[in-house]
Order: sequence, then structure tokens, then C-alpha cells
Amino acid sequence: MAVTPVTHQNVTPESTRDLRPSERRFLAAMQQLGHGRFESVQIRKGELMLDPRPVAVRSVKFGAATRNRPAELSGDFDLKQEVAQLFDFIRGVDAGAIRMLEVRGGLPFAMEVSTDGIQYPSV
Repeated sequence: MAVTPVTHQNVTPESTRDLRPSERRFLAAMQQLGHGRFESVQIRKGELMLDPRPVAVRSVKFGAATRNRPAELSGDFDLKQEVAQLFDFIRGVDAGAIRMLEVRGGLPFAMEVSTDGIQYPSV
């Protein structure tokens, strides 16, 4: 009996084991940024295009109680809901761009996206 590998395309990611290499790289970049935004991230066939590297703009607040320190990724772990929702959305985009993705505490918070082909559920 042949085993069919799980494709990343139709699976909502629940842990880092479910992520594509580009998604792992982007997750690490979000955690390293901490607070700020990414601009002009291209999406093709549900995949992040990270070459050339997206523009990262770090937010710095003076006099804040905590400093904006990059987080370290270690091993496999379950994804926060915000991260899973971000990658699930991206996987549904055929062609488009994240114009701006706001990151707070290493997690996606809000984004502006332009799409040429998003797959909307039928009503």
C-alpha cells in the first residue's frame, strides 16, 4: 500500500513541522524583527517569494519598559493562531503581494495585501 505524502498546499499549518522552507524563513524573520513591518512581499502560487528579500522596517520606541530584542527560534513548536492564519491565507493566494505586514511581538498583527487571484469560497 502506497503512502501519499501530505501536501502543504491544502493543510492549515499547526506546527513548524507543517511549514514550507519559505514559511520557516519568514517566521524566523518575523520573530527576529520583533516589532515593525515587512513591505512588498511577493506571493506566487501560495508561496512567499523571499528573493529579493522583503523590506523590513523595525519600530523602535524610546522609554519603553521592554526593548525590542529579536527572539530565537529553537526546534519544532506549535504555531500561534496568528501565524497559522497568516500562512493559511498566503497559501490561498495564486498571485499577489503583501504590501505591508505589521508585526508585534514577533507575530503577524495586520496586513494590506493586493491579489490577482485569491480563491474565495463559493457562497
